[in-house]
Amino acid sequence: MNFVYWLGWSFFRVFYATYLRHRAFNPERVPKTGAVILASNHASILDPPLVGIGLNRECTFLARETLFNLAPIRWLLTRWQAIPIDRDGSGAAGMKRILAALEKGRAVILFPEGTRTRDGQLQSVRSGIGLLAIKSQAPVVPVRVWGTFEAMGRGVHFPKPKRVMAKYGEPMLFTELRAESKNCSKDRLKEIYQQVSSEILAAITKLEAKPD
Repeated sequence: MNFVYWLGWSFFRVFYATYLRHRAFNPERVPKTGAVILASNHASILDPPLVGIGLNRECTFLARETLFNLAPIRWLLTRWQAIPIDRDGSGAAGMKRILAALEKGRAVILFPEGTRTRDGQLQSVRSGIGLLAIKSQAPVVPVRVWGTFEAMGRGVHFPKPKRVMAKYGEPMLFTELRAESKNCSKDRLKEIYQQVSSEILAAITKLEAKPD
């Protein structure tokens, strides 16, 4: 970890452990090196740090492009390996930046639902995660988080002292679908992206709050 990232990682680990009673289950399932997509459900702005602090490697996360307009924040986000994306999060430029980060062997935190839940329940999945999984060839580790909606859902400006947890699933490789995607029609390729996205969300849903 670079020093600035390590400082942020250390701060969030202490804050989450003491104030939010953080627990991480099965972080050893995440590859220690090389490209990997960490695909998590999304309940709160607390989620990206929660997913990242359970791992002893740098993680790349997404941040709105507008945040990079302010020099001090841009300096910090750049050293925290953040990727600028548009408000919708599915623009071509953002996708290229994510793929470039994966090509460099980074661990990228993504949210298949695209946006934070409004009621604490899992939402429908978008096909973008499937496209990234197929094009990058990176393993996908499903991650499920609990407690962040209760601690800091939409409209809450400071987290409540609720327990938060993250559990990491087994890596998903999609070997057959990746092979098929190289020579299939455009219509079939769209189906593959959606199928992969749906399988990732299903894997997140199946994760339980207690370790195996």
